[in-house]
Amino acid sequence: MRHVSLGAQRRTAVAEIQFFNSLGRRKEVFSPLTPGQVRMYSCGPTVYRYVHIGNLRSFLMADLIRRVLEYNGYQVTQIMNITDIGHLADESALGIEAGEDRVLAAARLERKTPQEIAEHYTQAFLADVAAMNIQPAHRYPKASEHVPQMLALIQKLMEKGLAYARAGSVFFDVSAFPGYGQLSGHSLDELRAGYRIDVDEAKEDPADFALWRGAKPGQTLVWESPWGPGYPGWHIECSAMSMAYLGPQLDIHTGGEDLIFPHHENEIAQSEGATGLPFVRYWMHGAHVLAEGRKMAKSTGNVLHLKDLAAEGIEPLAYRLLCLGVVYRAHMNVTWESLRAAQARLERLRRNVAEWKQAAGERRTTDDGRRRAEREKYANAFLAEINDDLSLPTALTVVWDVEKSDLPPQDKLALILDFDRVLGLKLAEVPPAAPVQLTEEERTLIEQREAARKARDWATADRLRAELAARGLIIEDTPQGPRWRRG
Repeated sequence: MRHVSLGAQRRTAVAEIQFFNSLGRRKEVFSPLTPGQVRMYSCGPTVYRYVHIGNLRSFLMADLIRRVLEYNGYQVTQIMNITDIGHLADESALGIEAGEDRVLAAARLERKTPQEIAEHYTQAFLADVAAMNIQPAHRYPKASEHVPQMLALIQKLMEKGLAYARAGSVFFDVSAFPGYGQLSGHSLDELRAGYRIDVDEAKEDPADFALWRGAKPGQTLVWESPWGPGYPGWHIECSAMSMAYLGPQLDIHTGGEDLIFPHHENEIAQSEGATGLPFVRYWMHGAHVLAEGRKMAKSTGNVLHLKDLAAEGIEPLAYRLLCLGVVYRAHMNVTWESLRAAQARLERLRRNVAEWKQAAGERRTTDDGRRRAEREKYANAFLAEINDDLSLPTALTVVWDVEKSDLPPQDKLALILDFDRVLGLKLAEVPPAAPVQLTEEERTLIEQREAARKARDWATADRLRAELAARGLIIEDTPQGPRWRRG
């Protein structure tokens, strides 16, 4: 039987989902093109090196959007590209020349073929997102396998007078697209003023961007085109692949805030220029991750990977939990202290779930109207927060409130496992805690402590709790009676 979340059951009874739309820079009520269905495209990795935890936060944002939509009963189709050609670099400090294809540069530096580089880092990326429990996209199209679609899109733009060929390359004419700059909020004059050096002399306007680049002598990974041998520009890849799998219009497009300009601005221009239709209804962007107060980047030497966290005893799901505690549109400063705190919170949550599973299996309490109302209160509070532009930090406070509540273990367990359909902490996989075997002396001390508590003899109760703790038995008082575990 298909599981329907509490959220999906109540979708018509709560406020609508609201997302912050970068196009317009405001919160908007979510309304997909087709009722009940969502077409979602997420910018994926350029596979020339390992993704770091800052990259992973962007992919996690897309995962959370999808989980919230599915929790509300929507059917989501998500596509995420793999860029294995065409993404030009400006990382001379890393041995990559300005204007050099990043995958080809990595192949040169590591003395491997471009195909070997792309495959290795693609598999590493997929392993990292799986470790973070980020749901796999329905498809991961590779840029190198969709060049015919890119060529067809470029030809359509040329036929419409929006692109021109020069010296074996093809450029998009931004002056021919009146809406250029709408996403980034910059006018063409402002954008032109930013181009001071390294402007391609073949361009008619410094703000024009490449749709196709003519091949340089000796370059590998070259395709034939009507304009001569070459390879596609980075921006045209996402337009061609998203439309190939999702059609000419998307509901949601996600990426990091660094992609707003020029990448996503250029996607809008070339996509809408070709189809004449609005390309994306909701643009959603995640903020950068800082490491000890500085933007995480290879060039600054402060990049952290999941393997670096693992070496310090920090699980990928602990990093996921840390991300849940910060608004996705706000910069997140990662410190070792915050990572260790997240690991401790994850372990506490798992321990509670294990104990609730064990307790729920041992004893069941009779349901009543008060309990149902209490469950609904927490469930509605959680749903309201996640539907308010992914307010996961406040949604987490609902989780902690459930932990501390007077609800019996089976109710806490049901709520937390339902919430975890969005949180993605894999709590359903936590095994029940093994029953704690008590000695006769320990059992007697627990009974004496309960008698002292009923007599409101708190000093004796505290003394007995301390004595039990000295024996390695941790006591927790609940409305259903004392619980204990070995500590």
